[in-house]
Amino acid sequence: MANAPTRGEVWIVDLGMVAKVRPCLVISIPADDENDRVLTTLVPHTTSLRGSRFEMPSNVRFLKPGAFDAQNLVTIPAVKLVRRLGKLPDDQLLEVEKSIRLWLGLKS
Repeated sequence: MANAPTRGEVWIVDLGMVAKVRPCLVISIPADDENDRVLTTLVPHTTSLRGSRFEMPSNVRFLKPGAFDAQNLVTIPAVKLVRRLGKLPDDQLLEVEKSIRLWLGLKS
């Protein structure tokens, strides 16, 4: 991987056989301390919508119509990130963050 992923970027990620290769939003900060594990926390993008309050619609040209699913947070080694697609606009990133806080029961 040439460049380290940064918060707000959308990458194609190999999530394994069951979850497939799919776009994911990087939600974690970079592991930039030598004692940090080189892990990235992601919010997968789905086109199979269920109408859940934890699905945040995305409206960017580099993704098919769908949503980021806050109920499906994953943390994986950064080497599983395949290719950067683009960056989510700040307003959409904020909506995903709100959905994650709601799902995890975190106060604003």
